[in-house]
Amino acid sequence: MLKEFRDFIARGNVVDMAVGIIVGAAFTAIVRSLVADIIDPIIGLIVGGIDFSDMYFVMEGTVPAGASLADARDSSAAIFAYGAFITSVINFMIIAFVVFMLVKTINRVRAAAERKAKKQEEIKAAEAPPPGPSELDVLLEIRDALKKQQ
Repeated sequence: MLKEFRDFIARGNVVDMAVGIIVGAAFTAIVRSLVADIIDPIIGLIVGGIDFSDMYFVMEGTVPAGASLADARDSSAAIFAYGAFITSVINFMIIAFVVFMLVKTINRVRAAAERKAKKQEEIKAAEAPPPGPSELDVLLEIRDALKKQQ
């Protein structure tokens, strides 16, 4: 069982996946900052200056009026943090769009590389000298030449 696990870990795909997860975590921090520091304020301007990520509804319990989402969560009241959810949806949409663009770019580069390789193969095939006679053809010629000399 340990050998199977070691073989599984040693595969290139697992290592690639681990690198992807690490890069994804770092990218998530960038997207989170983009949403919190740039997109949320713009949306806040559109909806009248409200801090979008701090929007919540108190379902049960008491929360001081105007309390932030963090204070509301600390008060042990049951809250419905729809602003945080909407922020998470925006984060997801941005990440999904960036991944889509990345995959699209990779596919375009891969297709271009395949076209270039195919074109180079066609050029090599066109430039290649015509194949000479085979070994059998040469031996037959020698045989025929020897028969003529006799």
